[in-house]
Amino acid sequence: MRTVIQIVLSLGIIFLGFLLIESIMQPIRFNREKDKREKVTISRLEDIRIAQIAYKAKFGEYAGDFDVLINFVKLDSFPNVMKIGSIPDSLYEAGMTEREAIKLGIIIRDTIYVPVLDSIFHAIYPIDSLCYVPFADTNQFFIGAREIETGSKVRVKVFEASVLYNILLHGLDRQLVINYNSTRVKITNFPGLRVGSLEEPTNNAGNWE
Repeated sequence: MRTVIQIVLSLGIIFLGFLLIESIMQPIRFNREKDKREKVTISRLEDIRIAQIAYKAKFGEYAGDFDVLINFVKLDSFPNVMKIGSIPDSLYEAGMTEREAIKLGIIIRDTIYVPVLDSIFHAIYPIDSLCYVPFADTNQFFIGAREIETGSKVRVKVFEASVLYNILLHGLDRQLVINYNSTRVKITNFPGLRVGSLEEPTNNAGNWE
């Protein structure tokens, strides 16, 4: 009987030890996975911001959906004016201006068109994946664009791209996700990662910055 009791007690101690170790390791594993997902997702949101800024530079407004934004990056181009030639030193010293040199054909200005994809990313950038939340299957970021009025009555164009932590951290410990959500809402007033805002001008800042 004593042997049985000792075995039961030993198993109980081992089990309690396991629970203790697990209670310590669970938040460590959660934070490690959370940090990994946040890092990749922030990088994607920063790329969305780069694409939106490029879109606004050409069209004067932000894209309101990913189809428009992605097609712009894939298919559109930016004009780039190149200067060919230069004013010889003797003419430059004589006071010739660049405008005069262009009229005489000494300097030629030529416009070439550079693909947007090459300009802001690189030719093999997976632009079709821009809309997808990393680690979240086929879930896409929310995206929107509009014009709002500031407190000083100035109309400004804004955009927002975001993902809720409930989507980004799907599959992780539910209670730890709830706790992290609560913490982030207190700090950023938003339960997820977001760049820009449809409610107020933020200079396209991310809520992690």
